[in-house]
Amino acid sequence: MYARTFGATTQGVDGLIISVEVDSANGMPAFDIVGLPSAAVKESKERVRTAIKNSSLRSRVEKVTINLAPANVRKESAGLDLPIAVGLLAAQGRLRPSVCEEFLFVAELSLEGLLRPVPGVLPIAITARAEGFRKIIVARENINEALLVDGIEVYAPKSLMELVDFLDGEIELAPATPQPSEEPEGFVELTDDFADVQGQFMAKRALEIAAAGGHNVLMVGVPGSGKTMLAKRMSSILPEMTREEALEVTKIYSIAGKLPQGSGLMTKRPFQNPNHDASTAAIIGGGTTPTPGQVTLAHNGVLFLDEFPEFKKNTLEALREPLEERQITISRVNGTLTFPCSIILICAMNPCPCGWNGCDDHQCRCSEVDIKRYMRRLSGPLLDRIDIQVRVPRVNYDELSSRRKNESSAAIRQRVSAAREIQTRRLAKYGLYCNAQMPHALVLKLCTLEGAAQNLLKEVFEAKKLSARSYDRIIKVGRTIADLAGGGEMIEARHIAEAIRLRSDFDIDG
Repeated sequence: MYARTFGATTQGVDGLIISVEVDSANGMPAFDIVGLPSAAVKESKERVRTAIKNSSLRSRVEKVTINLAPANVRKESAGLDLPIAVGLLAAQGRLRPSVCEEFLFVAELSLEGLLRPVPGVLPIAITARAEGFRKIIVARENINEALLVDGIEVYAPKSLMELVDFLDGEIELAPATPQPSEEPEGFVELTDDFADVQGQFMAKRALEIAAAGGHNVLMVGVPGSGKTMLAKRMSSILPEMTREEALEVTKIYSIAGKLPQGSGLMTKRPFQNPNHDASTAAIIGGGTTPTPGQVTLAHNGVLFLDEFPEFKKNTLEALREPLEERQITISRVNGTLTFPCSIILICAMNPCPCGWNGCDDHQCRCSEVDIKRYMRRLSGPLLDRIDIQVRVPRVNYDELSSRRKNESSAAIRQRVSAAREIQTRRLAKYGLYCNAQMPHALVLKLCTLEGAAQNLLKEVFEAKKLSARSYDRIIKVGRTIADLAGGGEMIEARHIAEAIRLRSDFDIDG
């Protein structure tokens, strides 16, 4: 007898509906799964058989053939356990096939027949709604994730037996409602705040501008000057994510299996801080079947690379495409996938291998050759993509011991959010969120320089032999500075002067 159910897997950052066709007939006992299943999906036959047996459900020993369509796409998800089990029971007459086709089934099965959570439920639910499904079966840990999608009824039976009774009409199962997330008793979250940072007013100003316009930043300074401390507080001044941005981030974390169980929409912007010995695939993404890397996990947030020159050169060069295009395309034998990666890149580095070059209080032990070799780990094209490059000097004793109250992250965030609102009104019709995302055509259209600003930029452009990319990026930073000052239509000379100073404060050839 033939039956069909529907399951799902993920492909890139989207869901993919899988038609699970099951045929159970007389013949030599067998259980074959076809349609490019991965090892995890092939092993589902053992989980399904045992789960059915331990659920006190009868399954005849017959020749079982299961086809996962479309057959030309590799299936990776253990979440196909449930549609396979339900399809087998329907093919052997235990369930009515017409009822089973009304639902989308997404869950792994334990050997005792319990439903287990799987990654990627949010993009699957989004795709299910687009494909016309109105009912979805998931594990209880995936309830909040599935409920983020309007227009779909979510059901979460505890076990296969409970699901079968529900499909048979023997019990009623109410649609799921949001589940409260649990916090450890007595847990107090400590938040990083710019009020904790003593001195470093230039670096704080640079990060405020970067947060307001979505610009990339390189901080260069001696050990202990506060580069890492500053970078880790970047998230505290970024504006809140829109619902669209939050859904994008939640989808990515769901697919990567990094969404905490039982959680719903991610509301905090991501902050990724990989170690400098991380592989290129870990940062950019990759694998036999491409999976998101750190640059994608930082989408709509911050990617912080500490000890910037210590990263592998091929890893740093691989960042050039995502920084420019705000997406990364990964090609493998099993397919080509594109992941979003609209990030603010924050980098920190020492001025030389020993760290003390240019510091009056410590003697640098590096030769000129050592310093040049160290600096050459960063290519010109990569540095050209970093809008703001500033020195972070050593903090003196008076600044450290001062009890003067510093400006809080909340106060800075107010200015940043106001500047972002100005940018949103200007860029919304182009589908953009911030100035850093503007292509050259929009820079020409939306960024008007007053005469004095044009003369200043021309003088610096010709004196420093800047690239066309540098020209655009200086103007975009100038536009952000103008937005922080109130959002006047004209970019003034003082705005361009500050943008130039922020870009040339650290000279890689110096």
